[in-house]
Amino acid sequence: MRAGRWNPSEKRVIIEHVPIPQPGPNQFLVKLASASLCHSDIMAIDAGQTATLGHEGAGYIESIHPSAEGKGFDIGDKIGFLYIIGCCFKCEGCMIHILHCVTGKQLLQGFTTDGFFAEYAVVDYQNCIILPESIDVKKAAPIFCAGITAFHAVDSSELAACDWLAIVGAGGLGQIATQIAKAKGVNVVAIDINDATLEVCKQQEADQVYNSRTSKIYVEELKQLTNGGCKTACVFSNAQAAYAGVPPILRLGGVMMIVGLPHDNIPISTMDLALGRYKVKSESTSIPQRMKNAVDFLGEHGIQPEVQIRRLEDLNDMVNEMRAGTATKRMLVTF
Repeated sequence: MRAGRWNPSEKRVIIEHVPIPQPGPNQFLVKLASASLCHSDIMAIDAGQTATLGHEGAGYIESIHPSAEGKGFDIGDKIGFLYIIGCCFKCEGCMIHILHCVTGKQLLQGFTTDGFFAEYAVVDYQNCIILPESIDVKKAAPIFCAGITAFHAVDSSELAACDWLAIVGAGGLGQIATQIAKAKGVNVVAIDINDATLEVCKQQEADQVYNSRTSKIYVEELKQLTNGGCKTACVFSNAQAAYAGVPPILRLGGVMMIVGLPHDNIPISTMDLALGRYKVKSESTSIPQRMKNAVDFLGEHGIQPEVQIRRLEDLNDMVNEMRAGTATKRMLVTF
């Protein structure tokens, strides 16, 4: 099969022909329908791993290991899955971001399988879910990191209908979060430094968008629009500046939701926390047991990731575009 593998010595993605993997105990062999690029894949590259890239995927069950039979799945089922495979951590339901720690120094330690930018992959049945008919498997890959993470972030943000939510970082996660928030009846302000990604959020019915780089008075305008500030700010950017800009846009007692992962720790005012000016929460893709609620919501409301369909041969260009911050939608390969 073809696979897009990062070559550390050449510092680029190479499309190689590698053996089709075989499912082990409790696993399926999946024919990939789609795979998409996530910023966490850049962390894998920075960690110097020689591996097939990609942890966002969806596809069809090709074969089932005997130990995974009778678990509610059949050959041909259209499925999505969390990338927790071959895990050596002895915890119940380890989180996806164990794979993608902030420093990258522990990335993929204890994991023995490659990623989803390939024609086939093996997945553990415990991490799989049958896709609703309303979700297109050819575009579903970003749901299984970005989409689920965005849902958890919005769902945990302590928002009621008509509250104001700031989406800080209008890329792939921010665009899905905008759709989720609007489906919940929440007012949305999207903030970014990229007008193209902001335009996508605007098309998704964000109530207002602000370019924090070019607008000198957006904080004042936002406070006037929201009658004192947003109830919650979900930060999907990994930029320190994005986090630094959150306290001024929150109303008293608001929530800073940490999702984006900067390389360095973010500064938090202990005085602000002690005085109750705002509080800090965080979300991630989380564990497989929480996946169904997110996928069901996305399917019920017809929420699909905004994607740009590419070829597997474009994967190296995709990596460069993500590094440069020029991508406006989730970059996806179909098979």
